[in-house]
Amino acid sequence: MALRRVLGLGGCRLSRSFCSKPPLPPELLEGLRAVVGGPNVSTAMAVREQHGHDESMHMCAPPDAVVWPQSVGQVQELAELCHRHRVPMVPFGTGTGLEGGVNAVQGGVSFDLSRMDAITELSLEDFSVMVEPGVTRKALNNHLRGTGLWFPVDPGADASLCGMAATGASGTNAVRYGTMRPNVLNLRVVLPDGRLLHTAGPGRQARKRAAGYDLTSLFVGSEGTLGFLTQATLRLHPLPETAAATIATFPTVRAAVACTVQVLQAAVPVARIEFLDEVMANACSRFSGVDLPAAPTLLLELHGSRRGLTEQQQQTEEIVRLNGGSELSWAEGPEERGRLWAMRHSAWYASLALRPGCQGYSTDVCVPISRLPDVVVETKQDLQDSGLTGPMVGHVGDGNFHCLLLFNSQDPAEAQRVHAFTQRLGRRALAAGGTCTGEHGVGLGKRALLLEELGQEGLDTLRCIKAALDPHNLMNPGKVL
Repeated sequence: MALRRVLGLGGCRLSRSFCSKPPLPPELLEGLRAVVGGPNVSTAMAVREQHGHDESMHMCAPPDAVVWPQSVGQVQELAELCHRHRVPMVPFGTGTGLEGGVNAVQGGVSFDLSRMDAITELSLEDFSVMVEPGVTRKALNNHLRGTGLWFPVDPGADASLCGMAATGASGTNAVRYGTMRPNVLNLRVVLPDGRLLHTAGPGRQARKRAAGYDLTSLFVGSEGTLGFLTQATLRLHPLPETAAATIATFPTVRAAVACTVQVLQAAVPVARIEFLDEVMANACSRFSGVDLPAAPTLLLELHGSRRGLTEQQQQTEEIVRLNGGSELSWAEGPEERGRLWAMRHSAWYASLALRPGCQGYSTDVCVPISRLPDVVVETKQDLQDSGLTGPMVGHVGDGNFHCLLLFNSQDPAEAQRVHAFTQRLGRRALAAGGTCTGEHGVGLGKRALLLEELGQEGLDTLRCIKAALDPHNLMNPGKVL
């Protein structure tokens, strides 16, 4: 119980406030079943618990019911019903979030959108595609196989693409191809009262626009608090002619991060540049069976033409050498590169294996690239001084890094150290001119830091936007604000 008191985290147990809440009105449940059919509405406890948490360690908060709409019209009808009865609504995609974004902290109805999985309006000439919320990142790229195009935003998990838009997801390729925000061209949104909004206008997919407020960017990163994202028009990218990946190890954390900064300053068009500290490198080596030294490590990947790639490799090798890095051996085959990135994507599970039986808590920050070496080194020292196990990994090409904190949930002193460390980390990023979250979102855990980041005026402005679109606070209440 100590962990829940200190961090508000825990397993899927019902809180007293949830157990004492009145049930949903019978007429609402009847209305939900009339819209989607009885089999597509569930009040079973196991189903509700499944939809009451994501991959984070925030305490499970089950909804009162779960519905599975299969069309945008059904989402509109369901939203209008909930709005009429003043019942909270929580969007649910794949449940792979890391900040408690799907937890139904005020009960209500969870909208599981996974059965809306159409891929439509693929335009090879315009490099765009429309996807419904049940389409995942891997499903889209499998659909695109053979077209010469792909969708490169890769947060690691096979998340739903509309869920990735809702959280403003990022990932290993963001340094070259950007985060979700510049890769979303239009969104079809069901507002809390059931009205339908196309953020860039119906059917529009221009690469840039200066027509009015940027409504698309408003909903990207809104974490389900403004409406249901029922379709996303995404920007696609051509597959590179060739690619090469490598591993570089360094004598110190500062040398590895400084090398990252210099690679970017030299304008090497790197596609991925990922950092592992020595703890994470050792964990990944043991978990994935890849022979990595226990040393600060960079994983790099270059994309381009054959001629251009050779020049980029030479530049990268020189910069690595100047920072005391190891000799580089390049992997160009897809299978070998695939094994390398599978190891990186398994970092969370590799971390958990360091302390079997313990729990993990992932947090992220993002800082200006010039401040990254100092902030990473200070954070590393803070981890050691705190006596915490917290392997570090990051998309350092964007100034974004994570600490994966492992601790005994029954040890109140360790739980308190975790809480204190995460607050210091967030404030360290803010002091460096950065943000308290680069890609996980605010969710439940970073609302106080958001106030410090934006100031009272900024937070009041967010509240005004929220009140304009959701005056009864029904969309995913208790998150962000």
